[in-house]
Amino acid sequence: MKNLLYILFLVASFTYAQEEEKQKLKNLKESKNYTWNANKALSEDDFVNAEANYRKAIDKSSENAAAPYNLGNAYYAKETYSEAFSRFKQAGELATTKEEKHKAYHNMGNVFMKEKQYDKAVEGYKQALRNDPTDEETRYNLALAQEMLKKKQDEDKKNQDKDDKKDKNEENKDDKKDENEDKKEGDNKDDKKDKGDEKDKENKEGEGDKEDEKKQPNKGDKPEEQKGEQQPRPSQLSPQQVQNLLEAMQNEEKKVQEKMDAKKVKGVKTKNEKDW
Repeated sequence: MKNLLYILFLVASFTYAQEEEKQKLKNLKESKNYTWNANKALSEDDFVNAEANYRKAIDKSSENAAAPYNLGNAYYAKETYSEAFSRFKQAGELATTKEEKHKAYHNMGNVFMKEKQYDKAVEGYKQALRNDPTDEETRYNLALAQEMLKKKQDEDKKNQDKDDKKDKNEENKDDKKDENEDKKEGDNKDDKKDKGDEKDKENKEGEGDKEDEKKQPNKGDKPEEQKGEQQPRPSQLSPQQVQNLLEAMQNEEKKVQEKMDAKKVKGVKTKNEKDW
């Protein structure tokens, strides 16, 4: 019983696989028919119908690598490079042979060349040569991409050096400008300082003049006596002169007294008296 069930399961699986395979073949055949119709429309410059049939072919079967590849070529001719690249990439993923992969990567390299992405173009052509090393056209394109890449790198370096030099010149100009401004500011400060010193000097001189004016007596005012040792005034007598004057006055008084005493002696009688 178990063996019978196992046999029936195998038969059913085999039948299902056959039916699935038949469906895949049917879908692939229909996909190729859509591709043929798209190719025909494209040859008649009917891009709209060609694009529609290519899309139907892609949706119908994932095993038809020719449909996305041909649609990529159609976009490439229309210079719609981003769409072309996505279709070439899809074709490369669906490709089952090295020849199909070679063509897909070769055309991806062509898209990168058009967009001047030379580094990616080099990688695309290298990948194409890995699948077909005998293709001389791919080898030529690879050499051209490498040459363009080197030229671009040299130009970028030259432009970078030029920009760096320009930036350095601008920086030097800014530094020089700042230096001039600092110098100007410093000169202004020095000028202000000199003016301030001159003003302070004038103020001090003015204050000194005012002090001198205060010290100098006004006309009609008596001069103040100086502190410390007093100097003899022009109308004063020196101490020696005062002493001489006093002595002279004393002598004069003495003379006067003697005259008065003489007069008294003459007018009064004297007694002879003995001294004890």
